[in-house]
Amino acid sequence: MIRTGQQYRDSIRDGRQVWINGERVHDVATHEMFKPLVDIRARIYDMQHETEFAERMTYQDERGQSSAIGLKLPFTQADWHAKRLATDTVLDEIGGIVTRVGDETVGEMWSLFDGQDVLNEVNPQFSENIRWHIDKVIRQDPFHVSANTDPKGDRSKRPQDQDPDMLLHVVKETDAGIVVRGAKYETAAAYANQAFTKPTIANWGNAELSEYAVGFVCDLGSPNLKFICRTGFAGRAPAEDYPLANRFDEIDTLLIFDNVLIPWENVLFYRHTRAATFIRATLHRYSAFAFVQRNLKFADMMIGAALFNARQTGLDKQQAVQEKLAQLACYREGINAHLTAAIATAEPSPGGLLMPNQSLLYTGRVLACSQLHEMMHIARELCGGQICVTPDAASFRNPETAPWLEKFYTINDNWQAEDRRKLLAFARDLLNSDYAGHRLTFQLFAQSPPFAHLASVYRNFDWNETLRVAHKAAGLSGRVLGQDNALRRAAE
Repeated sequence: MIRTGQQYRDSIRDGRQVWINGERVHDVATHEMFKPLVDIRARIYDMQHETEFAERMTYQDERGQSSAIGLKLPFTQADWHAKRLATDTVLDEIGGIVTRVGDETVGEMWSLFDGQDVLNEVNPQFSENIRWHIDKVIRQDPFHVSANTDPKGDRSKRPQDQDPDMLLHVVKETDAGIVVRGAKYETAAAYANQAFTKPTIANWGNAELSEYAVGFVCDLGSPNLKFICRTGFAGRAPAEDYPLANRFDEIDTLLIFDNVLIPWENVLFYRHTRAATFIRATLHRYSAFAFVQRNLKFADMMIGAALFNARQTGLDKQQAVQEKLAQLACYREGINAHLTAAIATAEPSPGGLLMPNQSLLYTGRVLACSQLHEMMHIARELCGGQICVTPDAASFRNPETAPWLEKFYTINDNWQAEDRRKLLAFARDLLNSDYAGHRLTFQLFAQSPPFAHLASVYRNFDWNETLRVAHKAAGLSGRVLGQDNALRRAAE
């Protein structure tokens, strides 16, 4: 059943070993670096119980219990519309963007649900395990995240030819389960409940069976896990000056597996390179939707900040400004069109689910991520230089400096100095701050690197149809190189 925010806070007070800034954290839920995101995740849990939001965020499952829409298996277009609405509801309520809160990572397990025939090749128990875990997620409503990226070490070498812990691997089998060593980089792990853990890259060699080809659900309260976190942005500077960095920074963790026992019921595949390869190829079949949806919200925030600045200063009537705003609008609507069309032309998955149209989803992701830096620069230009030179909020309150700032930052009766300051602080934190730079860099690996984005497009685009069109238009009579049986039948 859906949890409350307090139940979630209590669930991460399990004695886990967490470090940040070189210090041991004794209560993740109240530590200044983690508390903002813990509070947001708790707020999402509480929203599910509130009359105002419950209808958009929950549904009645087959047991007659209220469950989270974000965790529901998608079988219809209505399911996807409901998921999109639930995510928008959350982002609107909290007033910002959080990427790792569960709805975008649970979809990675749905991809393995589609690969049950692959799992059955090695052990039917593994396909039973994935079905059980998906049901468990719906029933218990945990904060579920995803652990992919390893330290990797020297990538010109096989893991067996260097320190073997550079990639997570199995060191022992027991009656109770497998014992694993290594490390993963994982956003939000320090304050989440469980992580779907699987290989990043298939460089375990040509062996059909490999100790590196392992995937499992890890209870983040397990013994021998260690969480070494990067420093956060919260508390570095006043919240009035950096409103996003202080509320929405999602802490990344180097998660150390120091001989961690994974019970057999949590193992989803093991020593099966084909299963590992399958999950890497299909990992974002569903989860990319929620991720790209957040790019859409970021585009809205950029356009709003830029347009407010242009209207405040009276520049929105200039054609050059309108053209730049139109570029931002085209970017935004391009993302929106891909998401909308991906649902409208959704396709059945191998496991009987309904997945967003894969070609449209992956090309939409390329659009959203590859043009993001350019759109941020356009928004900076529209906001003007004041986002990098405006004094801090304390100066607006100091009796000696406040009158001058009131004079120079008040534009008219509708735009007084304080609102002008708030908008510039928001735009600076959205586009220019350390936090803004971190978010932009995060795009390079949060849903795999850019080359993998394009590889997904290559695997899912309908090349056959383009060959058919060209074959007919050119009046070709012979077989075109690369034609498959379906294309030859169409040509005939």
